[in-house]
Amino acid sequence: MQLDLTQLLHLIDEAPAYRQLVAALRGQNSSPRVAVLEAAKPYLIAALYHHRRLPMLVVTAQPENCKKFYEQLSTWCNSAQVKLLPEPDALPYQRVVSDTSTELERLQVLSALASKEPNTDAPLVVASALAFMQKTTPHRDFTAACHTIKQGMDIEPFVLLSRWQAIGYRMENIVEVPGTISHRGGIIDIYPPTSDRPARLEFFGNTIDSIRLFDPASQRSLTTVSEIAVAPATEQLTLLSSNKLKPVLNSIDLSGCTTEVRQEFQQELAMLLNKQRPHNIQFYAPLFNKDSLLDYLSPDTLLVLDEPANIKLAMADLDAEANELRAEKVKEGELPHNFPSPYFTWGELAPKMENRRRLMFVDAFSVKVMARMRSALIPCSRTSQQKRSASTEVFPDPAPAETAVFPWE
Repeated sequence: MQLDLTQLLHLIDEAPAYRQLVAALRGQNSSPRVAVLEAAKPYLIAALYHHRRLPMLVVTAQPENCKKFYEQLSTWCNSAQVKLLPEPDALPYQRVVSDTSTELERLQVLSALASKEPNTDAPLVVASALAFMQKTTPHRDFTAACHTIKQGMDIEPFVLLSRWQAIGYRMENIVEVPGTISHRGGIIDIYPPTSDRPARLEFFGNTIDSIRLFDPASQRSLTTVSEIAVAPATEQLTLLSSNKLKPVLNSIDLSGCTTEVRQEFQQELAMLLNKQRPHNIQFYAPLFNKDSLLDYLSPDTLLVLDEPANIKLAMADLDAEANELRAEKVKEGELPHNFPSPYFTWGELAPKMENRRRLMFVDAFSVKVMARMRSALIPCSRTSQQKRSASTEVFPDPAPAETAVFPWE
């Protein structure tokens, strides 16, 4: 039996600091800062989520903290819409085959953010800085690929199969894992990444006669449904379906690469032109993936930044490490000099965040120290000034009234 702590969330409602925060968040471009103990952050986020009933994105600096947030928020919120956005499996510019589970988890997050279903809870997504800065498929392409299949719909089976293959589904003999489809006579099976069960479509001619969910292990039907939602099975939509592949792929300058690397690129680029999937297709995603997670957020989404200065630092560290790796690979002839970056920097994402409703957790100790220094009119030491500068240069420093320190902190 899963522990349900949602009944405890209302206890914060009467706290003056909480009421002040809720009021501050009603503004369209509000950006209050709060100082609160680390252990109390998940409770505060869950209370806001429960109160607002609107989408939220929580960004932390490190993956370890991100996973802790996710686990605790899953308990506090008791909702299937609490999602964890995983980090990439490899450093930028590395030719590593992505783990299928990582891609599926990312697709579930994107689908939750892009969903317009009125009867589902709003998504609460938790992402580390490394996951947050990753480029993803254009929001317009992703939402255009999402569709609903209904009983009684008229559609030619092979047209449906082609459509699903174009958005990343792999043809298999038996559907057992998400992202796969199969075809046997008048029956088509599909396992959307966003579904708990695969679905079996039975055709009468070109009409969908029935839709049944089934057990992927036993292949036995479980229940009949009137419709199923189908979302993309890959983040590399453009690589599999666009008619603009050739000029983009041909723009890659291989002149500085070694003969072996050049041949590898040419072979894989030829596969992409033929709508085939190289084993390391994720490596080529930056050629077309130009959107960020921010592009998937609705206007009413609350963006929660857990200590923005640390997030900025984590992104800068990855950028420095990636640039060093890139320079080395270009020098060794292992990477084209004009190959695009697979991630955004803080400087590229910050302007998009400034126009959104956001909540920033700041270091509680720094807030206390600065408050005491101000009240005592004691000049800050050089070290204190540098620390404060690092914590406030991320976004413009708010007025003192906008920084709330919760009582339990």
